[in-house]
Amino acid sequence: MPVLQAIPLRLSGSITALATPFTATGELDLQAWQRLLHAQLDAGTQAVVVAGSTGEAAALMDEEYDQLLRIAVEACRGRIPVLAGTGQSNTAKTIRFNRRVAALGADAALVVTPPYVRPTQAGLLAHFRAVADEGGLPVVLYNVPGRTGCDMLPETTGALADHPGIVGIKEARPEPERMQALLACRGDGFSVLSGDDPTAARAMLAGADGLVSVASNVVPKSMRRLCDLARSHDAVGAQALDAALAELYGFLGVEPNPIPLKALLALDGIGHGLRLPLQTLSSAYSAQATRLHAAISGIEERSRTAAA
Repeated sequence: MPVLQAIPLRLSGSITALATPFTATGELDLQAWQRLLHAQLDAGTQAVVVAGSTGEAAALMDEEYDQLLRIAVEACRGRIPVLAGTGQSNTAKTIRFNRRVAALGADAALVVTPPYVRPTQAGLLAHFRAVADEGGLPVVLYNVPGRTGCDMLPETTGALADHPGIVGIKEARPEPERMQALLACRGDGFSVLSGDDPTAARAMLAGADGLVSVASNVVPKSMRRLCDLARSHDAVGAQALDAALAELYGFLGVEPNPIPLKALLALDGIGHGLRLPLQTLSSAYSAQATRLHAAISGIEERSRTAAA
């Protein structure tokens, strides 16, 4: 199935990797999902990811995944792109998954390196080329070796960047040398996106096109402003806002993502927990969550005022 895209997709700026809200009984909370989507749109978020790792994709049944994606596509159509997390450990399954989300209206697929199987770099080249050739959607590569056990090297990304159906990479390694190597191999039509909130400002000041963010679930206006400042090379403004967000970044990493994030969202009435084997935030961090939640409103208000 060929890639069908009338207008080339160019991703940039603040992109939110959305959490998936559940009810107290563990079902999808679709009202909360709508609230989360519209909060992102109102804040100026420039694209969203449905059912990535932050969205607990591995815990979703197929019909739940499809329902979340349909609602997101309907809410965002004509406003911002919707990316669907589709990466599987097998190439044929990934292709089939991409065709499914293409039929549901996704604008692109965020495709992680195959988890657990640890392919070689040649295997990664063959995998992603096949997915881009046959999956029916533009592909955004996703490299997060801490979760997958597989690190896609910059030279592999550079070879894939020339494929017309591969439109970018979300790179979750934080080292500045990794980002510089990726920026050096970037060409027209290929976006380099940070996948690491704590180092994203530095990456964008160095030339990265944007950020796929966890933090923007709870500070969407601030992350949009951070991206605008960094991408316009306002180092002083970007670094000041980044410093104000540093405690939030740290908190979001105290337990595996999205446990801390969902604790903050729950304080906003968006969702009530996670699905096993993930559990709710340890009580040792409850006070910090409450304090951060109170501070977030002030950070967001300052960003809103500054952007007005």
